[in-house]
Amino acid sequence: MSSNRRMRLYRTMHSWHWISAAICLAALLLFCITGVTLNHADAIGANPAVSTATAQLPQDLRGVLAGEHTELPAPLADWIEETFDIEPDSAAAEWSDDELYLSAPGPGRDAWVSIDRATGAAKFEATDRGWVSYFNDLHKGRNTGVAWKIFIDVVAVACVFFSLTGLVLLWIQARQRTATWPLVSLGVGVLVFLMIVFAH
Repeated sequence: MSSNRRMRLYRTMHSWHWISAAICLAALLLFCITGVTLNHADAIGANPAVSTATAQLPQDLRGVLAGEHTELPAPLADWIEETFDIEPDSAAAEWSDDELYLSAPGPGRDAWVSIDRATGAAKFEATDRGWVSYFNDLHKGRNTGVAWKIFIDVVAVACVFFSLTGLVLLWIQARQRTATWPLVSLGVGVLVFLMIVFAH
């Protein structure tokens, strides 16, 4: 490769390398830190905060509990949101002969509402597991919704691009830095060794 083409390739890769690094920076820091907290989850103490509440479904809404349902009726959803401060639209509703059970988990927390179909008695419970659990769930994409999962995918692609442009930059500069490929080989070797020997 001519020196002019090598220089153009270097400048292009350098530009894309720092652009992808800028895009990934905050998310990569988050995922690296939460990777450590996930690895040591047993050693990190947690004191979940549990809150409970009860309520009685108004008489004018008792009729919506009757009959067969596959979705949550809008008036009932509005009452649940106002009474227990959860968002029924993002919750999973399960209808049985005896009760309506609404599960509304989120990152770092769990919440549910149970309504007796015969009496209209409603029970609510929410468990907040704290900020560490919140960020750990963001790392895993657990109960985070579609938008966050798409964000994780975008960040993952950007990180791959960051790595590949870095590899091209290493290749371009390898002539001036003789330790380049030994260090790359060492990094790959350590990874493969740990996978084969210890990570079963």
